[in-house]
Amino acid sequence: MVTKFVACAVLCLIFACAIAPVVLSVCKKLHASQSILHYVDKHASKEGTATMGGFIFLLTLVFALLFLFDGDTFLAFFAVAVTIAYALLGFLDDFLKVHFHHNEGLKPYQKIIGQVGIALIVAIFVYLSGQTSLWFFGAQFDIGWGVIPLVILVLVATVNSVNLTDGLDGLAGGTTLVYVVVFGVILALFGGLDNLQTSNLAMLCFGLAGGLLGFLTFNCHPAKIFMGDTGSLALGGFIAVTACLCGLELLIPLMGIVFVVSALSVILQVLHYKRTKKRIFLMAPLHHHFEQKGVNENRIVVVYIVVTVAVCLSVLAGVLATL
Repeated sequence: MVTKFVACAVLCLIFACAIAPVVLSVCKKLHASQSILHYVDKHASKEGTATMGGFIFLLTLVFALLFLFDGDTFLAFFAVAVTIAYALLGFLDDFLKVHFHHNEGLKPYQKIIGQVGIALIVAIFVYLSGQTSLWFFGAQFDIGWGVIPLVILVLVATVNSVNLTDGLDGLAGGTTLVYVVVFGVILALFGGLDNLQTSNLAMLCFGLAGGLLGFLTFNCHPAKIFMGDTGSLALGGFIAVTACLCGLELLIPLMGIVFVVSALSVILQVLHYKRTKKRIFLMAPLHHHFEQKGVNENRIVVVYIVVTVAVCLSVLAGVLATL
């Protein structure tokens, strides 16, 4: 089984590296380029960089489905379908930005309606499938119908948190890469003890890891292509749906601590500014605050990735201790 996971990751990496130049070329020919907000002055040089690079790891994720031939693969296909649904919502947002040559795509309420709509479908599916128990380091408790609002909250919060983290070259891709690798190991452990459905979800995690690694070869600083909302919404959707399908929702805020920090920094900034007309941070999300303080972009990305590695490995150690 381990050999199969490694083979899936390696082949997906090769596939991603092979299609990345094609995706980049198509985006350039279609003039799918990023518009930079005027107040993000340190990113002015990134104006015109190709976007919608999320298609690189999305296509790779679909390619990973070829490795799913153990038992029932329905959950894996469902997870990919949800990921693609969020990707399409992000693509519509990216398309409007590219078409009208500005950084405002869908209206906030339109994004929320779309995100909640997809999340509601997932929540009902999870409830009807009987996955109403939550697992947290050996403790397991059934919340019944309460899983419906929880799944909606988890999906919407995760999708937006990952989207907010996508602000520096390699940041969202690098941190998500670490997350899916460790989460894939956790799912593999649960699959070995439980069922092949979970193992198939683990296979998708390793396939996505290969796709992200291939994407990062073109997204690391200076980025040749951005993932766009097409990619960031898809990554958030994948992280959330794989956890929800296995009752591991409570691990997301731990393993995805950098995503939580990004979201909280924006929430605190907005609430504090509305109340006092003053800002807590020079710019939100937090990584832009560090950038405004003069910290090198690469240093910020490396620190975020190192923090993610440390936290994810700590969670993995805790999981191993309880199995």
